[in-house]
Amino acid sequence: MQQRLDAPKSSPAGFKAMLGLQTYVNQSGLEHSLLELVKLRASQINKCAFCIAMHTREARKAGESDERMHLLPAWREAPFYSAREQAALAWTEAVTQIADAPIPDAIYDQAHMHFSDKELVDLTLAIVAINGWNRLSIAFNRPPQVETKAAAQ
Repeated sequence: MQQRLDAPKSSPAGFKAMLGLQTYVNQSGLEHSLLELVKLRASQINKCAFCIAMHTREARKAGESDERMHLLPAWREAPFYSAREQAALAWTEAVTQIADAPIPDAIYDQAHMHFSDKELVDLTLAIVAINGWNRLSIAFNRPPQVETKAAAQ
């Protein structure tokens, strides 16, 4: 896959604006590990190879286990996500796939049970941000960065 263009280089001000949103989300007070799960799950749904690779590495650095990351697409059946994480993942899926259906009240209620008003807005902003990053990476064919030569083969 050939990268179409370098978005940050082509539009530094636009990229700076996206980084501003990401900086806010990163400093919002939401758990870093939770944010990485949300970023990874949205990126899986959107099939963004660049972001899946990056957020797998970031989640691992945040202490996330390979087992939890591997089972993330099946989080509902996996026994080791907390109620708060489950609420965040359900909210992530609903917001990411909002074009498919309106967000059910039950998913909102579950999220709101585990997140304060501010936290829920911040979680939603995190989902908005990763969906934006996914779309930028996918639109311009940004290839995933690989950690080793063996992984590139």
